[in-house]
Amino acid sequence: MRSLSKLLLSLVMLAATSVAMAAEKNAWVGKHLDELVEFYHKLHQAPELSFQEKETSATLAAELKKLGAKVSTGVGGYGVVAILENGPGPKIMIRTDMDALPVVENTQLVYSSKVKVKDETGSEVGVMHACGHDIHMTCLIGVAQFLAENKNLWNGTVMFICQPAEERGSGAKKMLEAGCFDKFFKPDYSLALHVDGTLAAGSIGSRAGYTLANVDSVDITVHGRGGHGAYPHTTIDPIVQAAQLVLDLQTIVSREIKPTEPAVITVGSIHGGSKHNIIGDTCHLQVTVRSFDDEVRKHLLAAIERKAKAVATSFGAPEPTIAVSEGTPAMFNDEKLSARVADTLKNTLGDDKIVPSEASMGGEDYSEYGLVGVPICMFRLGSVEAKRLAGYSRVGQQPPSLHSALYYPDAELTIETGVTAMTAAALDLLAPAKKK
Repeated sequence: MRSLSKLLLSLVMLAATSVAMAAEKNAWVGKHLDELVEFYHKLHQAPELSFQEKETSATLAAELKKLGAKVSTGVGGYGVVAILENGPGPKIMIRTDMDALPVVENTQLVYSSKVKVKDETGSEVGVMHACGHDIHMTCLIGVAQFLAENKNLWNGTVMFICQPAEERGSGAKKMLEAGCFDKFFKPDYSLALHVDGTLAAGSIGSRAGYTLANVDSVDITVHGRGGHGAYPHTTIDPIVQAAQLVLDLQTIVSREIKPTEPAVITVGSIHGGSKHNIIGDTCHLQVTVRSFDDEVRKHLLAAIERKAKAVATSFGAPEPTIAVSEGTPAMFNDEKLSARVADTLKNTLGDDKIVPSEASMGGEDYSEYGLVGVPICMFRLGSVEAKRLAGYSRVGQQPPSLHSALYYPDAELTIETGVTAMTAAALDLLAPAKKK
């Protein structure tokens, strides 16, 4: 009975300590919220495309240097690695992505992006942080500032990763190939967050295990023999081939994959021909392929190739040209780490603010860090105020999705929650031994 009483007392004291620390963190965020929102506006108005994050990288590096971190730039492109040390203890990594999307912003916000640049093809495109990476960067800087100012609350080392080219699915891999973990250290744990356009601001979405999908891009060029539209018998029509292939691809998931295994094959783009009465030589299809299981992933890609070649054979056409690119592996949130983070966030924000997240067929190259043996956890950050979500619901509309020209987060509450949550998770992992 005496042991039970001591245990209960310890739990009460631990809960009281957690509440006190949460209040301290919330007070700090409240004090600095205006400057963090201003920093967010600055990032939002200066977006840069994947592989072009020169100024964004320099901005983050400068902010981290101010805090006394050891900063390295040019890691795997425009990647930044900043090391903040505070004696012996655990080594953790906190990651943000930096790149924006080729989207013309249509939010009508006073701080909306007006940026236009040339893309890799030489075409002029608008640029927008339509996936919330500006929120992610702001939260990382807020967490770094708190940890630098409150070293009495933690022991260990924090690696801040500012990663390029997440939207192209290759930034994490490039940083790892550049020796990110070899030149610095391999962390004991890694944390990240990602905005959610369907989750109320002030809330956190939590999920262990598979969370995001394998993503592959497949380009297929079907070849034919061009000619006059009035004499189709003298040609091999690549557009009709492509139409047949689009239909055949739909049977892969429905008839070759077990119904309990998630899989998606979507033909997102099809281009062929130049005029009403001309049958061209080629037709180009762009396909996105999603899965969780590695064997399912292999089956899907092999089946796409098989179907494309079979259609060509049936038309008496040359073999198609097939290229697979921009692949990212499925993201698996470490189960023990995710449970620990969820418990910490419940103690910090309240049980009602932590909600289960569903697995998504979206992709994230944050998964690459997990594949090299680091326990990772990415949680979802609610970004749209509840009253705004309710307004969409009343008129029977879905809120704008990420990557939409209309998406925008309610910045103040989103940043406040993101910095508070990530700081709490980091402090738990970095807690001095005597406090564990």
